[in-house]
Amino acid sequence: MSAGFSNLQIRVISAVVLGVAVLSLTWFGALPFRLLAALIAGAIFYEWSRMARDSGASHLGVLPQVLMLVFIGVLVAGLSALTTAAVLALSVAIVAIGVAMRGAGQWDAAGLAYAGLSGFALAFLRDADRSGLAAMLFLFAVVWATDIFAYFVGKAIGGPKLAPAISPGKTRSGALGGAVFGIAAGGLVVTVLGLPNLALLAFVALVLSIVAQAGDLFESWVKRRHGAKDSSAIIPGHGGVMDRVDGLVAAAAALYLIGWMTGSADHPAQGLFPV
Repeated sequence: MSAGFSNLQIRVISAVVLGVAVLSLTWFGALPFRLLAALIAGAIFYEWSRMARDSGASHLGVLPQVLMLVFIGVLVAGLSALTTAAVLALSVAIVAIGVAMRGAGQWDAAGLAYAGLSGFALAFLRDADRSGLAAMLFLFAVVWATDIFAYFVGKAIGGPKLAPAISPGKTRSGALGGAVFGIAAGGLVVTVLGLPNLALLAFVALVLSIVAQAGDLFESWVKRRHGAKDSSAIIPGHGGVMDRVDGLVAAAAALYLIGWMTGSADHPAQGLFPV
């Protein structure tokens, strides 16, 4: 080991600092958490744009960045879900039309949609009430347990690869183990918080675990498509924000949609997590 910190120590310190910061802002909710959601969306878009630019796939100059800043302003302002979604959809449409007129690919539009939807889902899931807090704790538990135990179960059992062309390290046993422990972690949160509908939320946890793993694979595919090992080097020892939240933002989008169907667009957590 060198005289300084080892890579493992740096990873652990970064993880602890980030975990404390994220959970603290999640506890406060409202504007503090909207700022966090906006920061995550902005970081994702920066990393996506950086990878696209490095591979020669960006074609519209600063227009996507300007529109992303407009969306972030709307998100932080706390406007309604319909208004915020309309601003995002219009921004994506403007970028998509601009790129199409130049006869190029749609990486700019896709990045804006991916980053914007990530921030949108997180912000409106948390909201400012106790249901939003319960929803976020449930989401964190399922996604983090899935991620951790998919790694350890996959290492312990091994077996056939899940998607060798995209992410050679992931195994089917790990995916199954991650799903099982993700359901268990979600069920634990439901039990501790005294929430009803344990069976329904266990099924939701299964869906979120699957979506989180799909989100992880999607981000791996994007990096492979652009020839990048990490999305960036923003987080010491961990790479980029996309590397850390790929599964989380995918699962957040899925939970938002489920909550919208059972509650409302502005308060999606209230239908699933009545506290």
